[in-house]
Amino acid sequence: MRHPQNTAPPANDGSIPQPANGTEPTGAIRPLRVLAIGGGTGLSTLLRGLRRHVAAPGQTPPLPGTISDLAAVVTVTDDGGSSGRLRKDFNMLPPGDLRNCMVALSEEEDLLAQLFSHRFRAGQSLQGHNFGNLFVAALTEITGDFALAIELSSKILATRGRIYPVTTANATLVARMDDGSLVRGETNITASRRRIVELMLDPPDPAPLPETLEAIEHANLITVGPGSLYTSLITNLLVQDISTALANARGLRVFVCNLMTQANESLGLTASEHIERIYEHTREPIFDCALVNTAPFSQETLDRYAAEGASPIVADIDRIQALGVRVIAGDFASEGNVVRHAAGRVTGALLAMGLSAARRQD
Repeated sequence: MRHPQNTAPPANDGSIPQPANGTEPTGAIRPLRVLAIGGGTGLSTLLRGLRRHVAAPGQTPPLPGTISDLAAVVTVTDDGGSSGRLRKDFNMLPPGDLRNCMVALSEEEDLLAQLFSHRFRAGQSLQGHNFGNLFVAALTEITGDFALAIELSSKILATRGRIYPVTTANATLVARMDDGSLVRGETNITASRRRIVELMLDPPDPAPLPETLEAIEHANLITVGPGSLYTSLITNLLVQDISTALANARGLRVFVCNLMTQANESLGLTASEHIERIYEHTREPIFDCALVNTAPFSQETLDRYAAEGASPIVADIDRIQALGVRVIAGDFASEGNVVRHAAGRVTGALLAMGLSAARRQD
C-alpha cells in the first residue's frame, strides 16, 4: 500500500504560487498533467476552474503552475432525460455528462458552446432534448464510434482538454439496497427511498478506454469528485482496472468531497464515510488527500436544504486522517440558489498541492 504524500497546505484564494521576478526557482518543475474523474454538475464545475489554468496553445514554454495536459474521465450510466431517450432510441451511450464537460472546457461565451448547451423547449419529438446530445448522437451514427464522436465534438468546441467516457460498454447500474432488494438503472436507483449498500455494473468489469489508464499513469494530479457518491463517482471505479490503476498511480490522488448530503446517495454520511464507501467498492485505498469544506453556510441555505432533507457534510477530519488520508480544509463553497464548489478556490488549492507533489516526483 502506498503511503500518503505529505503535501504542504495550499492557499485557498484561487491563486497559484508563481516564481518571483519571472524566473523559475531552483528545482522548478514542468507544467502539470491533471486528470479529473467523475460526472454530473460537480465534474463540470471543477473543469471550469481547471480550464483557466491550461497552457494557451503555442505558449512555449508554459508557465510553472499551468496545466500542460488536462483530461476528464466521465461516467456513462445515465438513463434519464435527453440522454436516456437517446440511449434507448439509438442504443448508444448517454452523452449528457460528457457534453457538459465539453462545454465546461470550451470558451463558454462562444456561440458554439451556447449552442451545445441549448435545450429545445417545444416540438413533440425535440422538446427536452439538448442540441449537444443530438450532435453527439449524429456523429456516433456517422462514425460508428461513440468515443470518436466525443473526440470530434471536443475539437469542434476547441476544448482545452481531453474528455473520455470511462468505458464504451453499454453497462447498466445495479444497486443492492438495505432491504436486500436489487434496483436496476440509475434513474430507478436515485428515485428509490432505500439506502444503497452496494453498487454494481451489468455486465460486470466493462473494459476501460486505454487512454484512461494511460492518463492515470502519467498524471501529476488526479481528482475524484465532487459528484453524487454512487452514480457519479463509484460507478467510474467499478470499470475494469480503474481502481487498480489509481491504487498504483504515481500522481497525487485527491478526493474532492461534496458540500451537501444527497437523498438516496449520502444522507447521514460524514466526509470520512464517503471515503469508506468508496473503499468498500475499490477494495483498496486510492486517496492521498481529501479536500473538505469547513466554512459555515448561511441560515437561509441551511433551511432551504433542510426542507429537502439535506444538510452540510460533516468534516470529521480526525477520522479521515485515521484512514491515512491528509485533509486540506477550507472555504470551498459558493452559495446561491444551489450550493456549488467555488471553482477558483478549489482549483487554487488543488494545483498548489499538485505543484508540491510534482516537485517530489521530479
